[in-house]
Amino acid sequence: MKPLLIFLNEVAGGRKLLAAATERAEGASYVVVVAPQNQPVAGQLILPEEAREAARSRVEVTLAVLEEFGVEAVGEVMDPDSDLALGDAIRSHRPSEVLLSCLYDTRFGLTRKDLVDWAEREFEPGTTITHIPVRIEDDSIRQDLTHTLVVANQTLADPELGKRLIEIAAERPHRFTIIAPETEGVSPGTLTRNLAGLMAQLYREGIDATGQPMSPDPFSSVRNAIAHYRLDDILISTLPGEESRWLAGDLVGKVREITDKPVSHHESGAGPGAVASAVAEGGSSEQGSTEAEEPNVEASEV
Repeated sequence: MKPLLIFLNEVAGGRKLLAAATERAEGASYVVVVAPQNQPVAGQLILPEEAREAARSRVEVTLAVLEEFGVEAVGEVMDPDSDLALGDAIRSHRPSEVLLSCLYDTRFGLTRKDLVDWAEREFEPGTTITHIPVRIEDDSIRQDLTHTLVVANQTLADPELGKRLIEIAAERPHRFTIIAPETEGVSPGTLTRNLAGLMAQLYREGIDATGQPMSPDPFSSVRNAIAHYRLDDILISTLPGEESRWLAGDLVGKVREITDKPVSHHESGAGPGAVASAVAEGGSSEQGSTEAEEPNVEASEV
């Protein structure tokens, strides 16, 4: 038995990567998840010096999702250059197979070599290179899927949020990109676990989703995601009423000003009074929802 290496280059897969990892984990001596310290391809607002933190987030969210499905794994953050990081990881762990999660046509170096083609020529047949493709632009224009951006942090573990997303997907096929701006009072570990738990809940229902922690500034995080993804709508999930700093800062209103996409609001723990108020104002009658604020594993796959 040899190790299984999962390599996250700029992006952190989704259901396809999860399916491949769980299928192969039983036959591996151990599973290791590796990410180079490079800039995320889309949706995450970071400074160059924060590249290590972004890579760590990709690794930790992936580890947490794998754990939700009974796969124990270890994680590493490596060299910023994808080829050096991949080569070092293979030489260090000597895996039987690498699940390479990256975009199509991922290139590196001054000569812009194709990463997947280079890895196959460099390491096969000793190590099998399996490309788990991540399509951001191609999948985003699929007409059979509605792409919803979900913005949440303290409500990620709210059962009603997961229930609402599942109900939305039952009405029409969806894929969800979940961004979680860091919030005071929620530790990185808790954020990772809650985000992974929500993604796992969607995966169990066969729903495509991807997620990542973001910059503490929620408006900048949303604006950056809007710039990088083709979205159909946005759902913003907050604590109820006065408990929510996002509502106090009019996050929903500010997001509406920068997009022509529908923006909805999921209010965690909203009772019958909040629903009645929403209906009176012409909003949705669905519990925990007002039409004032709201923004798979193929587009940005776990």
